[in-house]
Amino acid sequence: MIELAFIACLAAAPTTCRDESLLFIDIPLMVCMRRGQLELASWAEKHPGWVVQKWSCRRHGPTRTEA
Repeated sequence: MIELAFIACLAAAPTTCRDESLLFIDIPLMVCMRRGQLELASWAEKHPGWVVQKWSCRRHGPTRTEA
């Protein structure tokens, strides 16, 4: 499973941010890297007032701990 992880911040309050992610089951990591911007644009359309600040693709695991 591949995770498109990103940070979204409120446009009206740029210091108010949250971690978000989208999961993909059957795509390779490189496809996530190529398609990431399109997926994030779609997410942003559905979440007006939020701005994506930083994003990355990575392998997702249920036992993953954040550093």
